[in-house]
Amino acid sequence: MTALTPGTWNLDATHTDVDFTVRHAGISKVRGTFNAVEGSLVVADDATASNVDITIDANSVDTGQPDRDAHIKAADFFETEAHPNMTFVSTEVRANGNDPQEFTLVGNLTIKGVTNPVQLKAEFGGQTVDAFGMTRAGFEAAGEISRKEFGITWNAPLQAAAGGVLVSDAVKIQIDASFVLPAEEGAQA
Repeated sequence: MTALTPGTWNLDATHTDVDFTVRHAGISKVRGTFNAVEGSLVVADDATASNVDITIDANSVDTGQPDRDAHIKAADFFETEAHPNMTFVSTEVRANGNDPQEFTLVGNLTIKGVTNPVQLKAEFGGQTVDAFGMTRAGFEAAGEISRKEFGITWNAPLQAAAGGVLVSDAVKIQIDASFVLPAEEGAQA
């Protein structure tokens, strides 16, 4: 990451999307998003020593289908009554080759009380001062996890001719994040 002002940045939830995609019945995709997310990014002078801490409200899952969302919140999937939040805490930022804007974000993802390491391919979109005088930074990150590794094993078999199961184990994650530097730190930038 280049040209990113050191300091503690706050996640701008209004301009952040945390999305996921799973295969459905082996022939189509179901997409969803989480509407409530918060977090911070601590940027060190050496960008590879920076870290991010994100909390996602599992009850904010939205696939555009209320009945499906209710099932995802239930014990078969997220069991949100017992596990209302998912968290990601980074442990390492790795530079990727010659492009200073691209990096790998390594960290611990906790879903349904189970923590596993994950790697996200990420890209720094840049830093700017917006029309309201706020110092902003944008990032994209993507990866894939196995839901079974987080204890989410519910499924339904399909007809023998179709093979497979109703919901894929693989879950693709796509994050578009905007962070804001508090005014007192942004003024020093």
